[in-house]
Amino acid sequence: MRSSMWTAWPTREALSRLGVPRARIALDIALLAGLATWAVYSAYGSEVFHGWGAVLPPLGLLCCAAAVLGFHHTTVANRLGLSIGLIAAIGVFGAGALAAGAEVPAMVLWITASVTAVERLPLVAGLGTVAVLSVAFTLADDSELGAYFTIAVVLLSGYALRLDAQARGSGFRLLAQERAAREAEATSAALAERARIAREIHDVLAHSLSAQLVHLEAARLQIERGPEGPFREQILERVVAARVMAREGLAETRQALSALRGEMAPVEDYLRELAVADGATTDVSGERRQLTAEASQAVRRVAQEALTNARKHAPGAKVRMLLAYGTGEVTLEIRDSGTTAQAGELGMSGAGYGLLGMRERAELLGGTLEAGPEGEGFVVRLRVPA
Repeated sequence: MRSSMWTAWPTREALSRLGVPRARIALDIALLAGLATWAVYSAYGSEVFHGWGAVLPPLGLLCCAAAVLGFHHTTVANRLGLSIGLIAAIGVFGAGALAAGAEVPAMVLWITASVTAVERLPLVAGLGTVAVLSVAFTLADDSELGAYFTIAVVLLSGYALRLDAQARGSGFRLLAQERAAREAEATSAALAERARIAREIHDVLAHSLSAQLVHLEAARLQIERGPEGPFREQILERVVAARVMAREGLAETRQALSALRGEMAPVEDYLRELAVADGATTDVSGERRQLTAEASQAVRRVAQEALTNARKHAPGAKVRMLLAYGTGEVTLEIRDSGTTAQAGELGMSGAGYGLLGMRERAELLGGTLEAGPEGEGFVVRLRVPA
């Protein structure tokens, strides 16, 4: 075996009870309970514990049980020094039992300590523990052959349990790796499908909107060259408005395509661009971080809808956007100064169907959206986990 195999700990899966059948756990508990009962019975059978000393066998058993439980936790954490200290404590209790004249409890404690050391410690430490306790086995057993037999059984039992646990741990590691590979394949397939959808949208919708922009721009130029009059101004206004809507639709389509491809720009950059176009102000607080595509889209859509409502129902009002990165969530607040009475009517109506859709989007993400009058203006406040 390589040197690393001598000094390496068993895997965390092997040291834990992960995947151990309940029947096996019950069998282990029954075996330990039987050994404990036998040790205590033998201690009293040796007739060396009288008077106040009669409490020593169960008290020692409780202390050793606590040491075994602690040993389980310290080995899972790979704390070698503390693990060896707990094994040594069990060995000392065994030595005390032997000194008092109770040989059977001493042998039970030493065998338990040796087997668990070989099973759960690095091999060097486990074999070292057995080497130290082998001296105790030799002193406690009148037959030298019997002591050697006990040591051989301890080594084989501990190593067999170690191999069994390692095989179980390897199986769970392979299962975890297979799950990770499947998740990666699913993610890759989803990204490929998103890219395909993005290409389809780009080929159809984006090209169509681009063509509309060209035709609307040509129509605007022709109308501007025509004779002046009220009819011309009305047509020009309609064409310019349609051109603006087409440009905004094209920009939104491109953002949606970027989201599908996973290439979205930071949300604060988008909010600043949106604020410049609408004459609003933007503040960002907290430690900035990358948001999920769903959370980022929710923030963008709510900001867009809130600014649209502000233009409709509070024309000329000052609008301020605040994006706050909090612990486990991100908050977007859009507040206007409310220069018209219509802002109050909007608050009574629930802010329209646009914000109703945004509220549903926020709830699907586990967040909330509040919209209503506050002070002299109107406030839209979005909170989503992020």
